[in-house]
Amino acid sequence: MTTFQLGLNSFGEVATDGDRVLSDAETLRLLVEEARLAESVGLDVFSVGEHYRAGHNDSATPVLLAAVATATERIGLGTSVTVLSTNDPVRLYHEFSTLDAVSNGRAQIVLGRASATESFPLFGYDLADYEQLFEEKLDLFVRLQREDPVTWSGTVRAPLVEQRLHPRMRPGGIPTWIGVGGSPNSVIRAARYGLPLMLAIIGGRPQRFAGHVELHQRALAQFGHATLPVGQHSLGLVADTDEEAAETWWRHWQPVVTALARERGFYAPTRERYQAEIDHGALFVGSPETVARKIAATARDLRLSRFDLKYDVMHLPLQARARTIELLGREVAPRVQELLTMEPSHV
Repeated sequence: MTTFQLGLNSFGEVATDGDRVLSDAETLRLLVEEARLAESVGLDVFSVGEHYRAGHNDSATPVLLAAVATATERIGLGTSVTVLSTNDPVRLYHEFSTLDAVSNGRAQIVLGRASATESFPLFGYDLADYEQLFEEKLDLFVRLQREDPVTWSGTVRAPLVEQRLHPRMRPGGIPTWIGVGGSPNSVIRAARYGLPLMLAIIGGRPQRFAGHVELHQRALAQFGHATLPVGQHSLGLVADTDEEAAETWWRHWQPVVTALARERGFYAPTRERYQAEIDHGALFVGSPETVARKIAATARDLRLSRFDLKYDVMHLPLQARARTIELLGREVAPRVQELLTMEPSHV
């Protein structure tokens, strides 16, 4: 079977070292070292998100990934999600064609509409244009990768006439995924453009996304495209024991989610609900064996070819972050591959 890919996602959240909270600059330098560690333990991809809020240091992702490129040789360099709606596709093309060149062909990107919408007022966009911005900009970004020169016109930016961009991307462009948090329309859009699907599953049973996977495959066929990969982005932590992992993640995840609950109007998690998310939901928290079995089972159910673990959460100690990376690469990844070669009843 095709080798299953296992990667890391970071939102640039500040870490702690003992009682000291790292500065933003220290956190950024830590991310470069964590990417280097991820490569050394055999992980496949290191991805960074895009946010514009306190405690998150992923607001200039292409720059950070270029720094990672100079510190690594093999690992893929991507985005957890790039908010295409508030980026200019031409600028984005230049940034990622340059990243792909300096990293010797390791760049990739996940494009999304934005679940956190701080970038809209920050860059002068109207949330009323949420859908149109993404649709038009996706059309242009895809065409920039697939055509040379490009002539394009729309309502969200200036037109292009026989435009050539440099540096050119590799033939066919870089791997470009569409990030989906639950919208069937986004799944169909990904299929229409012939793009793979990255499922952002951050709550509830991952298996509830099986319909999205099926829809993507059917829509690809209807649009005349071959079957394409499906990946998953979820949160979690790996420690030496289930108990250690659960206690460590709860101490740092619970305050973050409680604050988000107040901000977005949903109920804060209880400890019982938290444990249910570990046992049956979208939190991949536990020992290497526990996390490997859960990844493998989800991969079978959703026919995944890639799983990305979002491993940082606000003020998580840098030692716990490093241990997650080490165990994910050295123990979880080979165990997942082993489980996926077995019969489904053994997973």
